[in-house]
Amino acid sequence: MAHFIDILVKKNIISSDELRKLRAETRAKPRELEETLMARGISEDEILSAKSEALGVPSKRVKEIGRIPFDILKYIPEESARYYQMAPIALEGKVLSVGMANPESNEAKEALRFIASKLGFSTQIFLISLSDLDMVLKEYSGLGGEAVKVLGDLETVLSEQKMEIPEEFLKTVESQKGARLIEEAPVTKMVAVILRHAVEGRASDIHIEPTRQNLRVRFRLDGILYTSLLLPLGVHEAIVSRVKILTNMLLDEKRKPQDGRFSVSLGARNVDFRVSTFPTSFGEKVVLRILDPSKGVKDLEQLGLSGYNFEVIKEELKAPYGMILLTGPTGSGKTTTLYAMLQMLDREKNNIVSLEDPVEYVVEGVNQSQIKPEINYDFATGLRHILRQDPDIILVGEIRDKETAKLAVQAALTGHLVLSTLHTNNAIGVVPRLVDMGIDPYLIPPTLRLAIAQRLLPTLCKDSKAAVPLKGGVKEKILKEIAEIPEPTRKTIKIPSEIYAPFPSPKCPRGTEGRIAVFEALKMTEELEQIILTNPAEPLIFKEARRQGMITMREDGIIKVLNGVISLESLESVA
Repeated sequence: MAHFIDILVKKNIISSDELRKLRAETRAKPRELEETLMARGISEDEILSAKSEALGVPSKRVKEIGRIPFDILKYIPEESARYYQMAPIALEGKVLSVGMANPESNEAKEALRFIASKLGFSTQIFLISLSDLDMVLKEYSGLGGEAVKVLGDLETVLSEQKMEIPEEFLKTVESQKGARLIEEAPVTKMVAVILRHAVEGRASDIHIEPTRQNLRVRFRLDGILYTSLLLPLGVHEAIVSRVKILTNMLLDEKRKPQDGRFSVSLGARNVDFRVSTFPTSFGEKVVLRILDPSKGVKDLEQLGLSGYNFEVIKEELKAPYGMILLTGPTGSGKTTTLYAMLQMLDREKNNIVSLEDPVEYVVEGVNQSQIKPEINYDFATGLRHILRQDPDIILVGEIRDKETAKLAVQAALTGHLVLSTLHTNNAIGVVPRLVDMGIDPYLIPPTLRLAIAQRLLPTLCKDSKAAVPLKGGVKEKILKEIAEIPEPTRKTIKIPSEIYAPFPSPKCPRGTEGRIAVFEALKMTEELEQIILTNPAEPLIFKEARRQGMITMREDGIIKVLNGVISLESLESVA
């Protein structure tokens, strides 16, 4: 950067004395340095011209081009544009023009070469100013005309549901900040755009949350929340009301949370949305969980089960009675694993009945029931009635309280196989948790057959993952952890020369595609029974689990890292 400032000195834009003071005052990063120069009265055009001359890269002012169309922006993912400080600005034939704030960055140039090779394009690099870069980055977050045109057809789908919408609700919402935006996209279309954009983008959740400055819309993709849209606060109440109308919630109730759900048809499939409102300091927040049955029920291997864990689960699913409990935090994929287990059961010879909240996927051959707490039909009540339905196998969505826990244990004791979920940190925590819920320790060994813990992690995209040499401290740490794994599993592990990290690409903007689970499984044995009856402490249970051959979620994750399925960084965040 010294050469670029020297050019400013030669052109008498900045004096030698000012240059010496600037160097003495700051060791700023490029952006901070340029902002400091502009604060001293040097124009952005003068800085851009000097940088262009110093770097030998032609410059371009994006503000002279105008707004960059969505069809151009899509070639470089938003995450890549922000991280590498570059953005697509034009496309002529197979030549993509890219504006870069720091074209001397080897990391940015390498990323651009990778993206261009995947697209089959050649690239032309231009130097752009910081303000022009910021202007283009805002286009990613804005709800522009192209996004409305491409995604807004969901409005037609919603209208086909024949939902009664008050006429005044359809009127344009007045807002000085967002008047033009709202004229182009009335509230019904704005909600439609948000829903469609989330579904097409494979989001699992939509968060619509008011802040002090604006209305923020975030999508959860592969377990991580990303800000997708920033809307003026003036549309907040109208959007919340629109969602409430779709779910038949009370429009005038804003003081307490409400729950509801609605469905829309997208082509040949129906997509369900489970909705929750929640009062906050700046108004009601809305969270929508997307339940897309078209994704289908995965099998256990697709979920990430293999080796010891897979064999143990297959064996215990053949049992005629007892409990199999899955544990993990909200959103860790427990229900998905339960559905996968149902696929392995004989649904023709067995009467399988489920209690769910909600019914996320329809499983052929299973009598699925949606609980409704508002009419006192909860898990405990449903369990009492299920036992009169001559069931062989019972699925209970979640054991939330002592009453449900006791009823599930009684069902397991009386010749039924019970599948359910529980909230604990790991598999060995299931036993103390059941005791804490009022289950007598002597009832746990004859009922609990298997405890499974799991977490979800982003799966690396096969087409755009970057190889990272496995060496130094990272390799030493992994080898140390592998040494702790029980021998039968340890013998199957191969140590590669490199592992992988996510690398953004047009196909996988975050470098990941979908999620996979890491598991640990603890089964009931005679040794574990003695521990439960005498001293059910977690260290003793863990010692017995190791004797069985159990691998922890962390160790299952290490194996998946070595196999190039997930990144070490993502594993560190959960285990």
